[in-house]
Amino acid sequence: MQCNPFRAVPCAGFLTRLARDRRGNVLAMMAAFMIPLAALAGSAVDIARLYTVKTRLQQACDAGVLAGRKSMTNNTIDTSENGQAQSFFKNNFRTGWFGTQNVAFTPSVTSDFQVAGKATADVPMTITTMFGQTTQTLVVTCQARYDVADTDIMFVLDTTGSMACAPADVNGCGPTRYKYTRSVDGTVAYANQEKSGSKIAALRSAVLSFYDTMADTADSSTHIRYGFVPYTMTANVGYLLQPSHMVNSWAYQSRQAVGDKVLKTNSSSNAGAMSQSSCMANYSRNPAVKTITRPDGTNGKVYAYAEDGTASAVTPVWSSANGGSCTLNRDTVIPVWRYQQWTYDVSVFKTGVSVADPTRVAGPPSKWQGCIEERSTRSSSSFDTGNVPPDLDPDTVPNTDDTKWRPLWPDVVYYRGNNPDNVDFTGNGTNPYGDVMASDTTPKSTDYTSMLLYQTNAQNAYSCPKRAQRLAVMSRGDVAGYVNADDFKAQGNTYHDAGMIWGLRLISPTGLFADDTSAWPGRQPPNRYIVFMTDGALETDPNDYGLYGIERYDRRIVGNDSPDGGTMTSYHNSRFVAECQVAKSKNITVFVVAFGKTLNSQLSACASPGQAYYAADSGALQTAFQRIASQVASLRISK
Repeated sequence: MQCNPFRAVPCAGFLTRLARDRRGNVLAMMAAFMIPLAALAGSAVDIARLYTVKTRLQQACDAGVLAGRKSMTNNTIDTSENGQAQSFFKNNFRTGWFGTQNVAFTPSVTSDFQVAGKATADVPMTITTMFGQTTQTLVVTCQARYDVADTDIMFVLDTTGSMACAPADVNGCGPTRYKYTRSVDGTVAYANQEKSGSKIAALRSAVLSFYDTMADTADSSTHIRYGFVPYTMTANVGYLLQPSHMVNSWAYQSRQAVGDKVLKTNSSSNAGAMSQSSCMANYSRNPAVKTITRPDGTNGKVYAYAEDGTASAVTPVWSSANGGSCTLNRDTVIPVWRYQQWTYDVSVFKTGVSVADPTRVAGPPSKWQGCIEERSTRSSSSFDTGNVPPDLDPDTVPNTDDTKWRPLWPDVVYYRGNNPDNVDFTGNGTNPYGDVMASDTTPKSTDYTSMLLYQTNAQNAYSCPKRAQRLAVMSRGDVAGYVNADDFKAQGNTYHDAGMIWGLRLISPTGLFADDTSAWPGRQPPNRYIVFMTDGALETDPNDYGLYGIERYDRRIVGNDSPDGGTMTSYHNSRFVAECQVAKSKNITVFVVAFGKTLNSQLSACASPGQAYYAADSGALQTAFQRIASQVASLRISK
């Protein structure tokens, strides 16, 4: 409709029409909103830039204080240490990055001799400069500790016979075997004569090098404990246990005298008449007759034998002829032994008190060296680490005979060849114990002798290594004294499971020795490590007397399988690897070092990921131990 000025309602003016016209409103609104939208977008961009710069500045600050702490030697930041800290800071944050200016980093020493730092940087704004915000100053702080966290280290060390050889003797060295007296308890033991540059000498040096590396990186507030388990076919741990942790009686593959055998008789008669009473008085010349109670409960009598295993028994025979004649029959008598499993009372023997040897009718007393037979197990070629038998469980409390340990008693344990059946033996008197068949003329000294004496004829059949050391704070002198002691010697065969079982048991945080590895007051629980060193593959022999008795007779490991060939070794390898898995399940790091021989699959499987090492010679062994010690030393950011 066109505007008519003569109408009652005049036509609307231009401005009025424009005010009512809504076309183009969005464009006007957008123009009005552009300013706050620009401010918002600019803030987001600049905040993102600030976040990126601050993150990088924090990383550079951390790197600087770490470098400063690592290089600090006298609890101060001098020119050299400050230079190291500044260098690492600048390498991680360069002035001008994102336009930064006035970048500064200042390290300082805290009251507990750690390194703190403060870093600043001015960051120019971009879009927000339009709103008067030209720069933003960022400030970050950091602090570093360079120390060894509270740490427990258990050395499990192969001290078997081949350790007396040099690293180059890959096929053994046939060392001379010799007898010595252990200063710790006065007992007799055997060892292999060490060659010059032997592996066990290198081991002693490597352990001390490890200690020195740890000591060099430790702060005064750091606690480090060391423990040791030397192993062969058993471990010497008995004196670390309470007597109640051990059985009071145990069945050993042994022997008992069950009678006498007369080898020969010599007779003589008096020159003249003699009364019966005078003749009978000669009976006093007969050695005392001893009444014995055998382990099977029966009673018998044996003569009081001389050390050579014989007795000269004088028996008077009187006759009324010729006015009374007296004949003296002089019999050479030897005992008749029965070889089988016999049970003995060990309640006194296990305390370290010398006791009579129940397998000898004459001879010196017997004293326990401290090595043990392991508690009950089950024969298996594989194990569920969550359900292992008592011998592989480091935490089972010993409260029954199945869960208690048994003292190793080589004096009463006898090897009787490949025949495990019950056997009676008599002899011709040429062997100290009469251990020959009645029809034989040659003593079977290597077949029917005690395991203690068997060592003199067959290397490594029995050995008891140095006593284990519980976790404790040890000085360098303590460690040196331990590895250089006269009983830290090479002897015996190689049973890795024997070492790992007791290494884990002594460091387990939930077992019998948990107090040894508990947290220090006001500190976090320690890091726990097992350093396992061996010079070769697991090596077994069914005739060995060790952690599980004599496997040829006792069959605790192989069960109904033959212990010969590789069967027994395979079973022990399974136990070894299973025990390593139990250790790792307890958050214990396992380092494995193979010295002089191949790092085989079982040793690699035992180690924690990436922690298996091979050392071809003495220098490489020391390097490996130093590298492990360096890993144990931890460098960490505290703030």
